[in-house]
This record gives sequence, C-alpha cells and structure tokens, in this order.
Amino acid sequence: MKEPFYKRILLKLSGEALAGKQGTGINTTVIKQIAKDVADAYALGVQIGIVIGGGNIFRGVAASAEGMDRASSDYMGMLATCINSLALQDALEKAGVPTRVQTAIAMAEIAEPYIRRRAIRHLEKGRVVIFGGGTGNPYFTTDTAAALRAMEINAQVLMKATKVDGIYDKDPVKCPDAIKFEKISYLDVLNRGLRVMDLTAVSLCMDNKLPILSFSLAVSGNIKRAAAGEKIGSLVH
Repeated sequence: MKEPFYKRILLKLSGEALAGKQGTGINTTVIKQIAKDVADAYALGVQIGIVIGGGNIFRGVAASAEGMDRASSDYMGMLATCINSLALQDALEKAGVPTRVQTAIAMAEIAEPYIRRRAIRHLEKGRVVIFGGGTGNPYFTTDTAAALRAMEINAQVLMKATKVDGIYDKDPVKCPDAIKFEKISYLDVLNRGLRVMDLTAVSLCMDNKLPILSFSLAVSGNIKRAAAGEKIGSLVH
C-alpha cells in the first residue's frame, strides 16, 4: 500500500458539489461517490478533516443581496452546512469510515461542539472529522472556516475540491484559451483576484504558510491521488 504524502489534510467541499446536476438539495448518488473517494483516501492512512459549504441549500450572501439582514442570512447558511455535514457523515459511515461531526454552533442532540483538542484526538484515533457551522460567526465564508480549521488541527495542506481541475488565469468554461497554473504564489492569487478561495482565506493561509491544493472533485479517485502526493490540480504556496 502506498504511503500517504500528507499525514493530515483538511478537505474543503462546496455545498454545490453535493447537489450534482440538479443544482440544489442533496444528490444521494453524488454524496455516495464523494464518500467513496474520501474512504479511498482514508484507507491510505491519512487523517482527514472536512469543511463543507451550504450553497446547495441556502446562500447567505445571495439572500443579503436581496435585502435580508446579513447576519441572519449568514446564520441560516451555517445551519445549511450542518445539514450537509450530517448527510456526509451518514454516507461515510455507510462506506465504513468512522466519522464525527463537530459544529461551531451548539446543537448537542445531533453533533459535538467544536473543541480543537477533541477534534485532534478524533483524527489521531482514525476518525474523519466534519466541521459544520462555518466559523460560528456571520460575515465569514466556509472558505475562511476551512483555512482556520486547517491551521487549528495542524493540517499539512488545505485541499479545495471544486468543479474545475485547477487554477486558471480566467474562467476555463467561458474562455477556451485560459491558462492553467501548476504552481502559483499566494500573492499572485491575491493580486490577480483569482477565485480559488475568498481573499480572507488565502491571506490567512499565506500568513501561516499553509499550502492550498485545488483540484477537480468530478474525477473519481482524485482525493486519494492528492493525498498520495500525485501531481494533480494547482498548488498555491
């Protein structure tokens, strides 16, 4: 069995990824495939933390743009991430992966409260930990929550699994001549305004020298390949 290149990773999944082609809600076929991919990476012996968005259920920023109070809409978005976290936990445990959900907003009946030392202990004991509820504060995205949790659990890399197979100088869907970066610096990402993650998350990673690996979630086995250190996607360092 190939040894993992990374011993501990933080995987960031967008909520939209769970919706598949239907666009909203949770697609059970898609979530089973994601769980299988995570289980394959887990089988390598890598310790995995996961932060998941809630955009497939509710987008706080979109609601606030239409006049809803920003703080209220952000809290609603945080609750959406908890729904996704429970769905992913169910799929992972059905795939044979022991999983714990920790939330930044207390909801004792369905998940543990986020406690850093307990999260690290779960990882050391071979459990996948899903962090729901974002940072627990409005005005912060789940990208920022992912960067924060990655540093708190001492992850070696923040893996952003998206619809695109890496980072491009412009939108590869709209522009066929878009150029892909295999490696790019934090400052280049910030100066070019590339939408890898939000700027707060990238700045946080830059300040703490946490590499970001962006790759496609659509290709089965990519999470395992990334954990094994194969050259896929784009690396921000």
